[in-house]
Amino acid sequence: MLTYIIRRVISLIPVFIFVTLITFVLMHAVKGGIGDTANAKTVSPTVKRAIEAKYHLNDPLAKQYIDYIWNALHGDLGMSFSTPVKVETVLAKGFPYTAGVGIGALILSVVVGVPLGVLAALNHNKLIDQISLFIVTVGTSIPSFVIGLMAILLFSVVFNILPYQFQATQWQSWVMPVVILALGPIALMLRLTRASTLDVLGEDYIRTARAKGLPSLLINWRHVLRNALIPIATLVGPLTAGLITGSFIVESLFGIQGIGRMFVTSVEKRDYAQLMGSTVFYTLVVVIFNLVVDLTYSFIDPRIAR
Repeated sequence: MLTYIIRRVISLIPVFIFVTLITFVLMHAVKGGIGDTANAKTVSPTVKRAIEAKYHLNDPLAKQYIDYIWNALHGDLGMSFSTPVKVETVLAKGFPYTAGVGIGALILSVVVGVPLGVLAALNHNKLIDQISLFIVTVGTSIPSFVIGLMAILLFSVVFNILPYQFQATQWQSWVMPVVILALGPIALMLRLTRASTLDVLGEDYIRTARAKGLPSLLINWRHVLRNALIPIATLVGPLTAGLITGSFIVESLFGIQGIGRMFVTSVEKRDYAQLMGSTVFYTLVVVIFNLVVDLTYSFIDPRIAR
């Protein structure tokens, strides 16, 4: 088991290097640079050159990348160009909002998606199954920004019961971002749970349990549900990482000052340091959650660690 854990941890290093390297190269390949944004046209070439010299942006790209990785390994993600603050400070400020919305969406997706998936499978081809399939279709086919705009129009403009501008101190401000961010995961969770439950219902040991005369409630709880939820662990890990690292669209739509919106802003302003810092943070969260899922599977089924 220890060998398996060490092997999995080492395998994350090339992933981290690949993601950061690709982001770094693509970021510098984009046309424009510091000051070449719509709100910074008055920046003179002299000021641009001074900024580039201060932050070593005129060094060779290879040297810039190596220096950045070395500093990042020591906890220094650089200074944000758009806001003269350390990138790690900016991330620490925006992460609570992103994590709050993401965790709320995760809880909602599990609470709604898993029971609906089980009910849909237990009532195969009945009304509740058809309703569940409709929810899956809507959640997977309609983009979140379309649903978000419709929700703002309906609940903020027409009925005026929920604010469209996010305020962290008002619980009403959390409702629409959490629900809209959760719609896609609810559909995925529902679909996977339904398919997994249908597979378990077709197993021989379920038919044997029914032949023995065991109550349906006992069969569904002790045999069907417990075995059907095992594949959900595969989805929960990456899904949690994706939700916690933020949704660019939802945060931008509701004005949430989270790391997702900061990522979009850093692209618009060519804020290389903040963009790279966000990428490093996203990468770490995703690889850590994937590692946790892999290790969880190895404990559930020791054969995986062989």
